[in-house]
Amino acid sequence: MNASNRWTARLGLAILLFATLALDQWTKLLARVHFGLAGGEPDYFKIKHVLGEWIQFRLVYNAGAAFGMRPQQLIPGLNPTLFYALFSAVAIGFLAFLYRRIPRGDNWQKAGITLILSGAFGNLIDRLRFDKVTDFIDVGIPGYAWRWPTFNVADSCVCIGVAMLVLASRLPQGKPAGAPADVASLPDSKPQS
Repeated sequence: MNASNRWTARLGLAILLFATLALDQWTKLLARVHFGLAGGEPDYFKIKHVLGEWIQFRLVYNAGAAFGMRPQQLIPGLNPTLFYALFSAVAIGFLAFLYRRIPRGDNWQKAGITLILSGAFGNLIDRLRFDKVTDFIDVGIPGYAWRWPTFNVADSCVCIGVAMLVLASRLPQGKPAGAPADVASLPDSKPQS
């Protein structure tokens, strides 16, 4: 990959990072404005059905971690905002380290890490501004009381980014599509003598 292509790829990843971060913050603002009461608390009677009961928008604040887990229940007296800020900083540092180790030209994995970073930054901004994360996407199966935990664009970015990394780790590396497989790596293959 020449220098011009590398800069184009970097620019594309930077646009991906900032576009998804901006989309996350904008949609959270819209959720707070349209589904919140004057004091900022959720109006639990305001629900926007996007696809019937399958997908709907409603405002929920998450003061805990993923799916509402709370570390302060494990360690009493722990300041949740400090915990999440430190945890996010360590995670962002680790992701930056991983990003630097990805081979040049592997833009699929770099895009996956970029999406995870965008999601981490998006939720960290909420934690630092509000001490909680704004969630508004509610998914469930009509007729069932159980629904998936409410989430946001940042959470979606993290999930999509992780899925991209998992897929990349499962795909063969370094061989073009249609190239013959190495006989020694096939199951039940025996070298011929």
